[in-house]
Amino acid sequence: MIASLTGTAAYVGLDRIEVRVGGVGLVLHTTPATAGATRVGAEVSLATSLVVREDSLTLFGFATSAEREMFQTLQSVTGVGPRLALAMLSVMGPSELRAALSSGDAKSLTKIPGIGAKSADRLVLELGDKVARMPALTMPAGSVAAPLRGDDWRDPVTEALIGLGWNAKQAGDAVARVAAAHAGATPASDDPSGSAETAASPAGAPAAGDVAAYLRLALRELRR
Repeated sequence: MIASLTGTAAYVGLDRIEVRVGGVGLVLHTTPATAGATRVGAEVSLATSLVVREDSLTLFGFATSAEREMFQTLQSVTGVGPRLALAMLSVMGPSELRAALSSGDAKSLTKIPGIGAKSADRLVLELGDKVARMPALTMPAGSVAAPLRGDDWRDPVTEALIGLGWNAKQAGDAVARVAAAHAGATPASDDPSGSAETAASPAGAPAAGDVAAYLRLALRELRR
């Protein structure tokens, strides 16, 4: 069991990170929130869960051990594998997911691709009491990935939504609604620090090209 690792981020995607540890590059599948809080070249420490199959060894990385516990707890329910568990954490976020399960809000769970009414009811029934006893699930204040420029966030956000289970039209419509709501975002600053203060839009939108932030906005649109 690989419980955690620390190394240098060599690549950061929307849902995965390559971490170099002792000259070896390890790919960890993560939530967009975890990937978005990591920048290439920075040291990263992640709690991990290793999923062993006959033909593969797959590492999943988490910002906190509590988030990893949620990931593993979700898989205790019949029909929930690691990919669906990660998608649940990606769509709702660990704190919101915990709140929905512990309060019996099965309806909000059905907004996640792959979760129907029966599955949502089973998740609430089997996990409600368990997750209510879990510690608060918060994201640490990590280094932020450098944003893309202008509207470059649209294509990767659309691809990420499709990867999470929505079809191309649903993903495209959600991205279009977010773009319309936050039109006029200020282009990303040339300041190498990537400060949100130098790249934020006047309307309160995320920094222009901040893919992780725009992805969260698109997810909210899809769950309306």
